[in-house]
Amino acid sequence: MASDTAFRGARVLVTGGVGFIGSTLATRLVAAGAAVAVLDNMYGEGGANPANIAPVRDRVAVAIGDLNDAGTVAPLLDGRDFVFNLAGRSSHMGSLADPLADLDINCRAQLGLLELCRRHAPRARIVFASTRQMYGRPDRLPVDESHPLRPPDPNAVSKMAGEAYHLLYHRIHGLETVALRLTNTYGPRMRIKDANQTFLGVWLRRLIEDCPFEVWGGEQRRDLTHVDDVVDAFLLAASVPAAVGRVFNIGGERTVSLAELARLMVAANGGGSFELKEFPAERRRIDIGDYEADDSAFRDLTGWRPRVTLPEGLAQTLAFFRDHRGDYL
Repeated sequence: MASDTAFRGARVLVTGGVGFIGSTLATRLVAAGAAVAVLDNMYGEGGANPANIAPVRDRVAVAIGDLNDAGTVAPLLDGRDFVFNLAGRSSHMGSLADPLADLDINCRAQLGLLELCRRHAPRARIVFASTRQMYGRPDRLPVDESHPLRPPDPNAVSKMAGEAYHLLYHRIHGLETVALRLTNTYGPRMRIKDANQTFLGVWLRRLIEDCPFEVWGGEQRRDLTHVDDVVDAFLLAASVPAAVGRVFNIGGERTVSLAELARLMVAANGGGSFELKEFPAERRRIDIGDYEADDSAFRDLTGWRPRVTLPEGLAQTLAFFRDHRGDYL
């Protein structure tokens, strides 16, 4: 578990802070004694949900606005010690339908934010939420950070560019940037209306609605990380000086096939059913196949380890959405 003492009294900005991971991170930072501001454009097809931030709403400064709006962003950066940059689009199928929108927020807006950081928060530690999707279909498993980058969709291309800008601004301007390449993140506060964030959202919804869910293929292996472990990683990336200027993979406790994951979810739910189906052709063209993260570089540097097992995490997540289904469906 990350030590939170580095953030006591710190001035922190979380972009995308009303979303799934951002709100979990903001809540943790508030508990650590940080002065937290969050920025979110409340994009309707993303993960932003007012319920995510409700428990700490009176202790967080919430700004509704777009990362491209310098007039909104610049004042939020003044005097910040840390910037956790989670603003972005994550839907892979959505990026096929509207690649220019992905380019705007995942690339152009990221460059704009870095320019504003250079002027308004030049000493802030900046941690960027990147993605394992940029590796594409792996040549080898597990995948380490030296693996070739072959993005399979426009979302991965734009995220790759955003990551590259963060590392570039460290090299040429001295900004203290770190990038974390996340795999499938799950847990309370995730979007479960549809599959815009991850396929797991639809599975969760169907289970709590007492309906069967579909598993496409079933043999593909995935690496899932509980949101609490992801938040630990962000806090460590921000507080360990040796992480600056580097990119790291973040994985989970173990890999699991989709069929096995479905069985674990049914067990955690205490019942339910699923049906194995052929992988849809329109999704197969961007599917990466099996994935397993080699996150040993981050583990060795920071001491980070996933703390939440899949059975524990799935049970906790299902319990959360059963208790708060009205806020998320």
